[in-house]
Amino acid sequence: MNTFCLLQFGFILLFTTTISSLQCHHLHLQQRKVIKNSLQLLDKMGDKFPQHCLREKMSFRFPEQVLKPRQKEIFKVAIEEIFQYIFYIFSKNLTLAAWDETALEQFQNGLHQQIEQLETCVIKKQTHYFWSKEVNRLKLKKYFQKINWFLKDKQHSLCSWEISRAEMRRCLQLIDKVIRKL
Repeated sequence: MNTFCLLQFGFILLFTTTISSLQCHHLHLQQRKVIKNSLQLLDKMGDKFPQHCLREKMSFRFPEQVLKPRQKEIFKVAIEEIFQYIFYIFSKNLTLAAWDETALEQFQNGLHQQIEQLETCVIKKQTHYFWSKEVNRLKLKKYFQKINWFLKDKQHSLCSWEISRAEMRRCLQLIDKVIRKL
């Protein structure tokens, strides 16, 4: 009886490991799907960009060199970190955003699921060491800090959220463009 249970457990472990490795093998396809879905949800969350917010527009300048790594694994770590920053920004002080709650929740859930998927697929020890040594990581952090400071400076106003939403759209489009080339 114990041998049979151990054998079943072994098969379950082998099966889940195989499925997990298959998901990691096709991660770029999944990321494209998640990004496409995220872009649609960003559009669905709110109306068109309010014209009166144009005067507050700010250039955050996404550090595109972050998406041009020398190794695929580092690219995955960069994307994971970008998704974490986006998730962090879109998880607080949203009261003045006046967005569709369902679309916002779906957007957050999609990002969270993708972060978890990336965490299981990326070899953390090796890539995190190389990624943390790079200047690009600091540039990425500075980019998202600018957005966060902008939101705080504007007291999380409707316009600041709309500008941030437009910026996240550009950010996701850049990631999608790079994934398509891989």
